Amino acid sequence: MVRYTGPKNRIARKFGANIFGRLRNPLLHKANPPGMHAAKRKKKSDFGMQLEEQQKLKAVYGMITRKQLVRYYQDAEKSKSNTAQAFMERLECRLDNVVYRLKFGSTIFAAQQLVSHGHILVNGKKVDRRSFMVRPGMIISVKTKSQQVGAVKQALESGARSVPEYLQLDADKFSGQLLVSPQLDQLPLALPINIPLICEFLAHTS
Repeated sequence: MVRYTGPKNRIARKFGANIFGRLRNPLLHKANPPGMHAAKRKKKSDFGMQLEEQQKLKAVYGMITRKQLVRYYQDAEKSKSNTAQAFMERLECRLDNVVYRLKFGSTIFAAQQLVSHGHILVNGKKVDRRSFMVRPGMIISVKTKSQQVGAVKQALESGARSVPEYLQLDADKFSGQLLVSPQLDQLPLALPINIPLICEFLAHTS
């Protein structure tokens, strides 16, 4: 199981957004992209634009690998629904992301850690696989012993984010449920991402 351990603030500055939802905004003191000549970037080629959009998407979902991204796209292509919709649904319904959206973790990386360390239950059973696919109707909850973890309480009490409409949270019980499959226009992405462009890129390079 691959876990990203690289420089998170540098990536946030590159895209000009607090992409990981950190409490200490990395743009507060250094708003410009990294590098000596960050303000004098050359115009990107079509390939460069496609690559950057893909990098944004990977970052938003916790620095998942390109291999994972390709697998989700290939699965989406085989589905009967719109490819872009099916592709994003697979990313959004990853267990680590649902845990983050339910505010059990303050960042996507905190949510990944909660899952990997066995703090999360799905329908009452421990699941420690971050890429586990959450289906509508499944109940996601924090283990009883883990409900006393300060970071979990702080994340739930934070007013920095709201829970998307396709999820239902019962904060008192440290549990939530995926009500329906999320739609493209409902996704609370940290910054604008050109999903069709990414699908086009993956279709030609996967």
